[in-house]
Amino acid sequence: MGVDGAVDADTLLYASHLAAALRRRARTVLTADWTGFWRPRSLRYEFGREDPDAFHDGWLDVSGLHRELLCPLAPSSGRRWVPSLYDPATDRASRAAREDVPDEAVLVFAGPFLLRDDVRSGFDAVLHLTTSDAAVRRRTPEADAGRVLGGWHRYLAESDPVARATAVLRCEDPRHPAELVR
Repeated sequence: MGVDGAVDADTLLYASHLAAALRRRARTVLTADWTGFWRPRSLRYEFGREDPDAFHDGWLDVSGLHRELLCPLAPSSGRRWVPSLYDPATDRASRAAREDVPDEAVLVFAGPFLLRDDVRSGFDAVLHLTTSDAAVRRRTPEADAGRVLGGWHRYLAESDPVARATAVLRCEDPRHPAELVR
C-alpha cells in the first residue's frame, strides 16, 4: 500500500495512521518511505537543487525500489526485503540487512510520485493526498517549495493520480482531512 502526496510530513503521518490501523487488525506491517530509496545527493542535485524535473525524474531510485522492496514482497512465499538502500543523513548507502517477511505482511510506503507509470505497478493500493499549492508552501521549507511544487505539478499533469488512486483525501490541514473520492 502506498501513501502518495506532495508533502513528506503528510505522507509519513498518514502512512503511520494506516500502519497503526492495520496492526490493530492483527496484521504484520512493514513501513518504509521514499527517502530510503533516494539516489545520492550528487545525482539528485546534478542539475541544481531547485530543478523540479530532476526532483520528479531523478530523486527516487526506481529500479532499486522495485528490485529490493516491491518485487521481493510480491510473491506469496519466501519473501525477503530490504527496508532502505539510502541514508539521507549520511548521503551514503544504508547497508540495511535483507529481512524475512511473513506471508501475511503488508507494506505501507510513504512518498510522492507513487502513481507514476514506472512506480505504480508495485502497489496494490495507493492513497493519494491532494493539497493546494498554498498548503504545500505552508508545510515545505521555503527553499524547497519551488522544486516541490514544480515537480508535483508535472506529476499531476502526467500521471493523473486522482484518477489512478484507490482513495483520495484532501489534505489542506492534516489534522482535518476530508475524503474526496472513494
